[in-house]
Amino acid sequence: MMRYRQNIVAVKGKYLGGLIILTFAFVICVAFSTEGNDDFDKSRREVLLRKIGHELLLQAGDSTSRVLPVQKIAENEYQIKFENELTFQPDSLMNTTQRLLANEPQASDYIVNVLTCNRPGVFYAFAVSKNKSNSIVTCSKRKQPTACYIVNIKFKPASVYTTKSGYLWGGLPLLAFVGFIFFRSANPRKSSIITQQNTKFKLGAVIFDTLERHLKVNENIIDLTGTETRLLLIFASTPNETITRSRLQKEIWEDEGIIVGRSLDMFISKLRKKLECDPNINIVVVRGKGYKLDISA
Repeated sequence: MMRYRQNIVAVKGKYLGGLIILTFAFVICVAFSTEGNDDFDKSRREVLLRKIGHELLLQAGDSTSRVLPVQKIAENEYQIKFENELTFQPDSLMNTTQRLLANEPQASDYIVNVLTCNRPGVFYAFAVSKNKSNSIVTCSKRKQPTACYIVNIKFKPASVYTTKSGYLWGGLPLLAFVGFIFFRSANPRKSSIITQQNTKFKLGAVIFDTLERHLKVNENIIDLTGTETRLLLIFASTPNETITRSRLQKEIWEDEGIIVGRSLDMFISKLRKKLECDPNINIVVVRGKGYKLDISA
């Protein structure tokens, strides 16, 4: 009987191993088959970026000076430079960028930073996301003075699955089957415990549900965005303890490859308003250090 069980385990192991190898081979083949299309998409993106620069010049009343060649300064990051100084309206820049990139499958999430040629730092910035709640727009009505500007656009990286998802539909049943076999071979009871622990936090009179992404006060539900949920989870894990700004920015935004200076303050302000339902809870500023979730009750 023992030998029979050992044989069954060995057969299952070989079967699972074969499926995993087949899956990896499938994904690698798809990756190589889409390389040529990726090069074409990147070239098309650079043409659109140059057109953004062209329209900015026309909006500034300049129909003679040139848009300099678009520079790729990093993976998924580009700079648009101009021959002469110009002025721009933030609303026009944002509308033009969104209009020209609207139909680009790899350009659903990006950050636009306007830099000046003569000094470091971001002169103007905004973020666009397919999840509207994560878009960030600032100072949209202020016309900017004439100066030497550089428009820096950074796109959120896309994996082969999101970039060429059409090629992978045929492999989804195989991937699902491999996952089913793998997780069935693990201890299901233990996995359930891991999934369920630390998904709800009691903060004073407020129940914070990380899975459902909402706050519950009595029978009232207050919805949270994904970013708000991740931010509050850090505070809820260590209440009444100071958390530095650098840690919050790193854990919330670094995975996206971008950090916008005032983003943290904006989301802190939003969370404060949503926590006003309990006066004993507040996110307070610890000068020179960071923030703290203060629960006085």
